[in-house]
Formats: sequence, structure tokens, C-alpha cells
Amino acid sequence: MNQKNRAIAYYSAFGEKNLEEVAKYLHPEVTFIGPLAEMQGKEAYLDAAKKYMAFFKSQKIREVFSYGDRALLVFDYEFPAPLGHVPGASLLTFEGEHIVKIELFYDGSLFTEKKEEIFQ
Repeated sequence: MNQKNRAIAYYSAFGEKNLEEVAKYLHPEVTFIGPLAEMQGKEAYLDAAKKYMAFFKSQKIREVFSYGDRALLVFDYEFPAPLGHVPGASLLTFEGEHIVKIELFYDGSLFTEKKEEIFQ
């Protein structure tokens, strides 16, 4: 499976809120960098991911690009009101079959009220 297909499979599992499947794609020392938090390690990331999954209603992958050990996804999330539609992007870096780094790009100001709830 190439990095583009791995990225699609990972984000598809994320959109389906399948935490067990998401975990299969992560390196034990995955690094997460986003507008609201930075963290290291699979368990810390999965804890935050579980909380985030409980918050969004749906996810749609718009585009996926890959080159070498990286993949870039552009996506849309739907959240309950008052947030609604939130576009974003994710740059994934792979080491072999596992994601070693996740960098998220979105308007973090929309989530300031949920920051502590998601990233404790």
C-alpha cells in the first residue's frame, strides 16, 4: 500500500470514528502538531482523538496528495452548531507503514472553548 492509500485508509477510519483501526496506522512515538496542542506518543494522541471523535458529526476527504514519505489531505468536518462546517488540512509523515508525524492546519480559534475538553 502506498502512502496516499495509507493516508486515505487512516482518515477514513478516523471519519468512521474507529479508534482501533486508527491506532493500526500510528507509530508508537507519533508526533502531533496542531493549532491548539502538541503531543508525543500514540496513547496521548489516541486519547485526544477519542475525545475529538465524540465532538464532530461527519468528515469528508476532499483531496489527497502524496510524495515520498508524506501525504497531504484536505478535508471538511461538520460539527454541531454553532461551529458547523470547518475545513482543514493534514500533513502526514510516514516511516514505513506507520504515521510518525501529524500536522493539522485549521482555524483553531473556533475551538478555544473545547480545547481543554479535547487536549487534557
